[in-house]
Amino acid sequence: MKGIIHLLKKEFKLEFRQKTSLASMILYVLGIVFICFLSFRHTIRGEVWSGLFWLLIFFAGINAASKTFFTENREKSIYNYSLYHPSEFIFSKLIYNLLLVWMVSISGVIAFSWMISFPVQDTMLFFITILLGGMALSGTLTLMGCIASKTGNSFTVMSLLSMPVCIPIMLICLRLTRYALDGLERSLSYNYLLALLLIDVIIVSLSFFLFRYLWRE
Repeated sequence: MKGIIHLLKKEFKLEFRQKTSLASMILYVLGIVFICFLSFRHTIRGEVWSGLFWLLIFFAGINAASKTFFTENREKSIYNYSLYHPSEFIFSKLIYNLLLVWMVSISGVIAFSWMISFPVQDTMLFFITILLGGMALSGTLTLMGCIASKTGNSFTVMSLLSMPVCIPIMLICLRLTRYALDGLERSLSYNYLLALLLIDVIIVSLSFFLFRYLWRE
């Protein structure tokens, strides 16, 4: 546990030391939402709002998660290998990326509400979807980023690997967001919420299992 806390502190220190990376994410969110505002004004339909929101979260999440492993060179990897257990290292990366994706999601909600609208009727279902969907997306991007970091063209490989896994997650999140927008009976969303929760468990389990072998490379 101490190792995880220490790694998280190190990640956040590096993030705040390089303030341009955090500012670039916020600027990216504001820029995309502002373009949407100029395009749609206040006449945006619910399904379009939902699609734009999750596309924003997905691509902002890729940009955020791409820095997690790509800044680790061979010397740093050997140093971390000698200090930390693989489970501590991957768990800290999962938590860090999860917090980044949640931060981007909340920034996106605030920006959409401020510039365009917030047409969500079932707010609790919407934020539960962000919670579970963000966990699934961040876990997938972390795992794929770890695999891609072992190749030469890391960012391209990460994007290609992430797409097939993230598309089903995005489809579930879009369906749940549509339910939240329309304020439908909450019992209709239980199966999709359970599916998201199972995806979260599978991704975290795969991350712990596969990282032991990737750690040695």
